[in-house]
Amino acid sequence: MGYIILLVGIIGWHAGMYGMFKKAGIAPWKALVPFYNTWCMIQATQIARYWFWLQLIPIAGQFITIWITIIFVMHFKKVSLVDHTATVFLPFIYFPYLGFSPKVKWYGSEALAHYHKPPSREWIDAGVFAIVAATLIRGFVFEAYVIPTGSMEKTLLVNDFLFVNKMSYGARVPQTPISFPFVHNFMPFTKTVPSYIKEVQLPYKRFPAFSAVNRNDVVVFNFPAGDTIINDEDHGSLVPYYDVLRNEFKGNREALNAQYPVLVHPMDKTDNYIKRCVGIAGDSLQVKEGVLYVNGQPAYQSATSQTEYMVQTDGTPISTEFYQTELGIDSENPKDQLRYSQGKADVIVINMTPAEAAKVKKLPNVKSVTLYSDNMIGQTFPNNEALFPWTVDNFGPIRIPKKGDVLTLSASNIDLYRRLIITYEHNTMDEVNGKFIINGKEATQYTVQLNYYWMMGDNRHRSQDSRYWGFVPETHIVGKASLIWFSFENGPRWKRIFSAIK
Repeated sequence: MGYIILLVGIIGWHAGMYGMFKKAGIAPWKALVPFYNTWCMIQATQIARYWFWLQLIPIAGQFITIWITIIFVMHFKKVSLVDHTATVFLPFIYFPYLGFSPKVKWYGSEALAHYHKPPSREWIDAGVFAIVAATLIRGFVFEAYVIPTGSMEKTLLVNDFLFVNKMSYGARVPQTPISFPFVHNFMPFTKTVPSYIKEVQLPYKRFPAFSAVNRNDVVVFNFPAGDTIINDEDHGSLVPYYDVLRNEFKGNREALNAQYPVLVHPMDKTDNYIKRCVGIAGDSLQVKEGVLYVNGQPAYQSATSQTEYMVQTDGTPISTEFYQTELGIDSENPKDQLRYSQGKADVIVINMTPAEAAKVKKLPNVKSVTLYSDNMIGQTFPNNEALFPWTVDNFGPIRIPKKGDVLTLSASNIDLYRRLIITYEHNTMDEVNGKFIINGKEATQYTVQLNYYWMMGDNRHRSQDSRYWGFVPETHIVGKASLIWFSFENGPRWKRIFSAIK
C-alpha cells in the first residue's frame, strides 16, 4: 500500500511538472529527467547556479530541492502559505493543476515584481518553510537513505539512494525531539559530536500503520546493539561496544570505559541499518549449512542475494574476462569477492549469486561448486558457545518472541532473553542463587511486551546482522525501503534509477 502511494505521488509530480515546464517555455520532456529538471528550474527562475550543486549534498540537499521547487511555483504567481503547503505536501495533485489548468499562467520574473515583499524576503520565507516542511516529511513520511556498505549486495549496492517509507509501518514520534535538522546522530562533518540533546526524551509512540512488517520486506531500523558505542572513528557501529567488552575486556566495563570514549545513544539515534526481515514475531528460524529455514521450510532467497561458494578447479585458473563480464568481479581488485582457500591452490572461495554460481559450474575447468560453510563458533548471538555452539552458517533453531508470549526462564535460555527483558522492555533483572528477580520480585516466567523481528543481509557472508546481535524490537523499526531514486558509481547507474526494491 505504501509503495502504491509513493508511485502515485511520483507519477503525479512528474505529470504536473511536464505541464508546468511547457507553460514556462521549457521543453516539457526535461521535467522527467532527475536533477536536470531542477537545473532547468534554476535557469528559469534566475537562481544562482551553485544552488544546483548544493542540493546534491546528502540529507541537507533535500530541503534545498524543496526550496528550488517553491521558488519555481512562485513564478506562476503562487506565493501564499497555502500554495507553499500544497507544493510540499500535495505536489501530485497541485502540480497537475498548475500545469494543465487554463487559469494558471507562467509569469516569470514579473510574478514577484509588484508583490509587496521584496524577492529576497520571499526567498528567505520560502527557505524557512522548506526547512520546516522537509523536517516534517523526513520525520513522518519518507527519508532519503544512502547505502553505506555491501551487506545487501547485490540486491542493494553501495551508493544506492533510497526512499524509506515511514508510513508503511507507522511513523514514530521522535523520542529525541531536540536535535540538529537533517542529520541523524552526529553533527555535519564530524563522526563523534552528537547532534541531539538527550536530556529531553518522549515515550515511544507510533502512528497507525498501512501494513505490518512482513516477512522478506527490506527494512530500515535502528541498530539494536548500537545504544552504547566506542565513540571514535575506528569503532562506532563497525566494531560494536559489546563485542569489544566481551572479547577484549572479558565483561569489565570500568576498564573499557577508562580506555575508550564511550557514548550512549537514545534508541532513535542509534545508527540506521538496512536488512531483509527474514523472520517475524512467532516464527521459528534455523540456518543449516548456510541455508535459511523459517518454520521448517526453506526461506525465500532473493535472486540477487550473495553467499560464498567453494569452487574446485582442475588447477587451470578461471579467466579474468569471465570474472569481469559474468560475475562483475575485477580480479585485480576483487573487493573480498574471491579468495583462495587456505592450503588449497585449486579451490577458490567466490562470493556470488545462485545464478552466477550456476554459470561457474558450467565452466570446463570447474570440478565442483558447493556452498561454503563458516564453522567459527563463539561469534554469534547469544554469545554463549557452551550452551549455544552456533555459527553464522549453522545457527539455531530459535523462536522469535511475539507480544504476549510467556517465556519460562532458566539458566539454559536466559542468555537469549536477558537483553530483551532489561534493555528493550525496560525492566530490572538480577540473578541471585540461580533465581531471577525482575522488578524486585522473584520470577520464573516473563510475558513479552513487544513484537520482535529477525534481520539478515542478502550478502550472507558480508553482513553484520541478527546472527550476531539477536532480535530487533518493533520500537527500533524506522520504515520500509521502497524505491531506488538514484544510484552512482563512477557515474550514474541508469538501470537502477527509479527501480522498486524487492
